[in-house]
Amino acid sequence: MRAFLLRSSRISAYLGVTLSLIGVQALLLAVKSPLAAELPRLYHRLCCRILGFRIAAKGAPSERGPTLFVVNHVSYTDITILGALIKGSFVAKSEVARWPLFGVLAKLQRTVFIERRVHRAAAQRSAIASRLASGDGLILFPEGTSSDGNRVLPFKSALFSTAVGEAGGAPVVVQPISLAYVRLNGVPMGRLYRPFFAWYGDMEMAPHLWMLLGFGIVTVSVEFHEPVSAAAFPSRKALAAHCQAVIAEGVARALSGREPAAAAPQAAGAMPPADAAPPPAIAAARA
Repeated sequence: MRAFLLRSSRISAYLGVTLSLIGVQALLLAVKSPLAAELPRLYHRLCCRILGFRIAAKGAPSERGPTLFVVNHVSYTDITILGALIKGSFVAKSEVARWPLFGVLAKLQRTVFIERRVHRAAAQRSAIASRLASGDGLILFPEGTSSDGNRVLPFKSALFSTAVGEAGGAPVVVQPISLAYVRLNGVPMGRLYRPFFAWYGDMEMAPHLWMLLGFGIVTVSVEFHEPVSAAAFPSRKALAAHCQAVIAEGVARALSGREPAAAAPQAAGAMPPADAAPPPAIAAARA
């Protein structure tokens, strides 16, 4: 019952904040107000509080110029966590635009939608390059899909080609970012619990989200690594390889607890709710 009440209260609060701000953001975009770039960050910060995410951030987002933020991908909740820290828009697969509610939110944050079809690659690179040239920060998940939270998947280098060169006359800055879900109610989260927060494989979003909302406080480690100039690399593959190595090391450091202690919130109870059923990855591990 306690988990049910927690889930219900979080859903109610999330929908209340979201539905009340959708119209505001749409209006700000329509009148081309600079506040349209600021409101999403405030919104995501509120959502982090509502959903029980506490961010332990190390470093800071680049402010050196047009920046492509490159991040490993664990779950749909990465959007809320990164959106709370970075003033920018996301690069997402085209099907996200058709998701109920989340598709609307993505459009209101001026997400760049891309398709996986080869013949669309040139147009997609042009769209990303155009946004960078206008000075917008863009957030890219180069794995192309989400992982189980215990490792970083190989990076796809195709979209890195938009960063090699200049945007609006200025060299494009690329900043690797490591993201990891590390603590549950202040206690280090073992590898068997991370799939409760990671969303991958054939997991369905609705039951996964319902389960996630029944937990307490989750600490998420976000490390902003040293920004680099894309022009310093001989090719997009070399740039992608550098970012993957840096991010993988950051994730491994966060998961092993080798990072400096930062903002580890405490709350009563460290186990999942009593009615929690293991996600497929856990069930397979136990079989």
